[in-house]
Amino acid sequence: MEEVQKGRTNSGAGDTAAGAQVVEHVRREIEAGRLGPGDRLPPERELALKMGVSRPSLRSGLRTLQAMGIITSRRGAGTFIVEGPPQLGKAPLEFLAALHGFTLDQMYEARRMLEVGAAGLAAERATGENMAGMADELTGMFAALDEPQVFLRHDLGFHRAVAAGSGNPIVAAIIGTLTEIIWETGRINMAGFSLRESAETHRRIYDAIRSRSAERARREMSEHLEHARWEQVKRETGDARKPAARHR
Repeated sequence: MEEVQKGRTNSGAGDTAAGAQVVEHVRREIEAGRLGPGDRLPPERELALKMGVSRPSLRSGLRTLQAMGIITSRRGAGTFIVEGPPQLGKAPLEFLAALHGFTLDQMYEARRMLEVGAAGLAAERATGENMAGMADELTGMFAALDEPQVFLRHDLGFHRAVAAGSGNPIVAAIIGTLTEIIWETGRINMAGFSLRESAETHRRIYDAIRSRSAERARREMSEHLEHARWEQVKRETGDARKPAARHR
């Protein structure tokens, strides 16, 4: 019995090591330019033979890459390197949030630190395509004033569009991950909010960015996030007092 258990343990360790080998192989292929956004990976059998690993080990590595947001599987088509704006795998941050009990206030603070700067950069760098993305989400908000959850989806989409407009893919990826976690964990409840007022604050942010006024864009984004934080705290605690002003 001990021999069998020992063998199983070693096999599991071997699969883990081989899975890490798969991850490292794909990373090297990307760095060398042999794989890029949208490229299809070879079929499992071919890839496993090329790398000298078993198919279970290969699948273990591919699952890790998928959790990292590097690859995506399309039923009937195969496995591909992700396309589009860079995205960080949200699973590690979700684990950290659960483990360390990230609070809503901490999430707002992190968003404020990132998004105020992103709004200023967007005012300086946003392309016509970026502006169109913001406009689409803003239109969606005004069209969903009676549907809080649909409104929230467009709200967070607007923030991602602003982040993309910053022209900094690292900032955009981090903000995108934060907003997705907020959506999936239901950490913001829009019930009881004045959705029209919220939509108007987003319109002011959009107007500042469109006017290429970085200072006004930062100010509007800061005031919006601080007010949204206050509204959420008031709703959860019943304390209607405005939070103490923070140094800017």
